[in-house]
Amino acid sequence: MIYPDNFEQKTGFDKIRELITDKCLSTLGKERVSKMVFLNKYDEVTKLLHQTQEFVAVLNGKNEFPANYFFDVRPALKRIRVEGTYIDEVELFDLRRSLDTIRNIVKFFKTDEDDEKPLYPYLSELSGNVSVFPHLISRIDQMIDKFGRIKDNASSELSRIRRELSSTLSGISRSLNNILKTAQTEGIVDKDVTPTMRDGRLVIPVMPAFKRKIRGIVHDESASGKTVFIEPAEVVEANNRIRELESEERREIIRILTSFSDELRPLSEDIFYSYEFLADIDFIRAKALFALQVNALLPVVENCRQIDWYRAVHPLLYLSLQKQHKQVVPLDIMLTEKNRILLISGPNAGGKSVCLKTVGLLQYMLQCGLLIPVYENSRCGIFDNIFIDIGDEQSIENDLSTYSSHLTNMKYFVKNSNESTVLLIDEFGGGTEPQIGGAIAEALLDRFNRKHTYGVITTHYQNLKHFAEDTEGIINGAMLYDRHLMQPLFKLSIGNPGSSFAIEIARKIGLPEDVIAEASDKVGSDYINMDKYLQDIVRDKRYWESKRQNIRQKEKRLEEITERYEADIKKLEKQRKEVLATAKTEAERILSETNARIENTIRQIKEVQAEKEKTREIRRQLNDFKSHISGEIQIDDKISRKIQKIKEREEKKKNSLQKEQKETFRSDVITIGDAVRLKGQNSAGEVLDIQGKNAIVAFGLLKSNIKLDKLEKVSKNQLKRDANTKDSFVSAQTTDDMRDKRLNFKQEIDVRGMRGDEALQAVTYFIDDAILVGCTRVRILHGTGTGALRQMIRQYLKTVPGVRHFQDEHVQLGGAGITVVELD
Repeated sequence: MIYPDNFEQKTGFDKIRELITDKCLSTLGKERVSKMVFLNKYDEVTKLLHQTQEFVAVLNGKNEFPANYFFDVRPALKRIRVEGTYIDEVELFDLRRSLDTIRNIVKFFKTDEDDEKPLYPYLSELSGNVSVFPHLISRIDQMIDKFGRIKDNASSELSRIRRELSSTLSGISRSLNNILKTAQTEGIVDKDVTPTMRDGRLVIPVMPAFKRKIRGIVHDESASGKTVFIEPAEVVEANNRIRELESEERREIIRILTSFSDELRPLSEDIFYSYEFLADIDFIRAKALFALQVNALLPVVENCRQIDWYRAVHPLLYLSLQKQHKQVVPLDIMLTEKNRILLISGPNAGGKSVCLKTVGLLQYMLQCGLLIPVYENSRCGIFDNIFIDIGDEQSIENDLSTYSSHLTNMKYFVKNSNESTVLLIDEFGGGTEPQIGGAIAEALLDRFNRKHTYGVITTHYQNLKHFAEDTEGIINGAMLYDRHLMQPLFKLSIGNPGSSFAIEIARKIGLPEDVIAEASDKVGSDYINMDKYLQDIVRDKRYWESKRQNIRQKEKRLEEITERYEADIKKLEKQRKEVLATAKTEAERILSETNARIENTIRQIKEVQAEKEKTREIRRQLNDFKSHISGEIQIDDKISRKIQKIKEREEKKKNSLQKEQKETFRSDVITIGDAVRLKGQNSAGEVLDIQGKNAIVAFGLLKSNIKLDKLEKVSKNQLKRDANTKDSFVSAQTTDDMRDKRLNFKQEIDVRGMRGDEALQAVTYFIDDAILVGCTRVRILHGTGTGALRQMIRQYLKTVPGVRHFQDEHVQLGGAGITVVELD
């Protein structure tokens, strides 16, 4: 239960409803937003929250969600329930596309049978029983084309009508062109005039002075009166036939649509259910987008009564400050079974009302199925009622003062509140004489506490602060204030009451000091001292809280550094073991080579039959060398030096090899027959001829004239490898560019309004691209005008080898204002 009726206006939820509505794709989702209500069933609330949370994951995921066509065709489906009615072409096109969207969405959430757990369980469950009607989509595809127009072959009769219609139009076009040419020859009509359409009939534009020169019917004249449109007598009958055929065509289309509607009618209920699913998806998607906008998430939600929020943010305040490039101060608040009612005190404009509205709005959002902007470790509960008393409710019509209105609300609260109610009361007890107002407020607070209600209440009354301090179930809270800067900090501190800082604020705004002193004397030193003690407590708490926060941050930093050092040590230890293993393997290899060399030396000594003493001496020297090498292969710090020696030996071998190669292979001299490649490219070619500073190079079947300084010499093996792998001179980037150009190429260019040279350049690039991607037919929109632009473009087209033919477009599709170009 929500109280009062204007709860959403008071908390700002009506604006959130508008923001979510704007994110919907269709009226389907907008209806869902308008029907969004406060729920108090745990299972229902958590189901809605998980659905929204899963859709946030969908929006953040790699796979694109199918959200193209969210059309509401329910009005059309309702209309065709009556026999003899039909769905029109536009509605049929919307039906086909939206049914396809439904099918794609169901497929998106469908999981493989092998998967034990779906990726989005709540959304998968929502889409589980939705029908997708693939046969209906196929049936519609047989009737309409990709632009939503009824196909010629939708029926044999429609095909016949359209063939006759096309034939008749072609005859009219030929007749008009003949008449027009004769009129142009006689000087009755300008050379650049073309037939046009008026009232559905093909006519010829003529100057008023010559209108009697052409026998026919005058249908219209231009707004300036300088042109009249005449339908020649020769084509009147044919135009009449066109009208008849168009009527026949329309009747046949209606017959086709009526027949299809008869097939559709029995499925309407199942289709309605599928559109309810589409509405749910649109609604959930809009909620997820809003959650991303305000950084909302799914906290821990339990089936109990609690508010334990960390860094909670009022979403509307967040969006407002975001536009001003400011940061909102988050709220930490806790209401538990032990401390159910939080009594907040503090200075005016310190953030008490914002704190109260934040609690009411976020709890209401949560139980409407919306994610809320809090930290993940926040814990939320479910309440049956949220009652709010905030703002000035003075009513002239009902003869109620502000205080009377507050008392009316308190009467409702006392009567209807229970242990599952959240009370949100601003300026509790205000609006009347302080002493009696405070007493009534204390009595009401005691009644609410005995009914075990939960609540957030703001007040300035000292007696309520004392009552909260002495009563179990109620806890004081304070909005912090900087005494030195004399400005609010908008932070809530729970555990101690707050000071109103009345003396300090009065002094800041410049109230005379004698007035302040007199006021202090009137309230007495006890009140002044108590207010000062409260300020000191708040100050000390802020100091120690800051110290504790700094210590916590340093401890966290120390833990992070320790973890990083431990990870680095483990990494270094692993690298050390790998280096040692590599060094040991290398040393063993060297030792094995040494042994082989020793044996080879002994064999050679035996072969030359050297003296035995000399042989023993050589063996002794070799054994000493072997012992020396073995001593170096100990796994200690000497390994690094040994590895360095090995690297130096390898580097010497490499340098020696490079020196030999330079002596046999001169890369700076290119001659006929050499293998070369373009600098920065991989493909190699053969030099066929050298002409001064240029070379003729064959890259496969392609011969190119290239400057010598752009070539570099490679080995013949490179040329063979390129031939074996059939490497292409076209780079992968060029291939990708061609593929993108072919996919994105549009077969029509509009140059109307361009200057002549600008239009000609655009057409040149357009024709080149068309030939490049293999297009066989393109259209150039240049308009009629004076005809100069058309003539310039066509003169250019005559010079293009790839252009096979060009002509005017059909008169109904633009006539002489468009040139149709056919390419080889």
